[in-house]
Amino acid sequence: MNILFVCLGNICRSPSAEAVFNGVIRKEGLDHLFHVDSAGTMAYHAGENADARMQSHAIKRGYNLTSISRKIQPEDFETFDLIVAMDNANFRDLKRMAPDKDAENKIVKMTDFSQEHNYSEVPDPYYGGAAGFELVLDLLEDSCNGLLRYVQKKKLVGE
Repeated sequence: MNILFVCLGNICRSPSAEAVFNGVIRKEGLDHLFHVDSAGTMAYHAGENADARMQSHAIKRGYNLTSISRKIQPEDFETFDLIVAMDNANFRDLKRMAPDKDAENKIVKMTDFSQEHNYSEVPDPYYGGAAGFELVLDLLEDSCNGLLRYVQKKKLVGE
């Protein structure tokens, strides 16, 4: 199964979601069943590593953010089975970018899979302090576990 995580610039939330989900599936021994990537709706930071502050907080939890920022491409709507938006604006932008109804139906929000937190979106930590980065990781850990349960329940991927 191919999953793409998307935020605005692809330097904080979506590369973190990619790393956290990779950690979840590796722990479950399912990493061979997935291709996971991340992208941004804008190319502000294309070619850059993840934000150093986000990397620092992620490393403390055992996640290594190795992806390089890129903008979502039209072919991503064909390549990926699920396109996971971090917030409402990303969700709307992705829906507008989708080339057809099938592609639109692949777009979901990260917090749709949250089990323990009651947030409608993963907030952008870019202009906040340390607590913002920690909150993002809390929400992603919760939602990535829920996402794995969702794809297993829907039998979108083997066990």
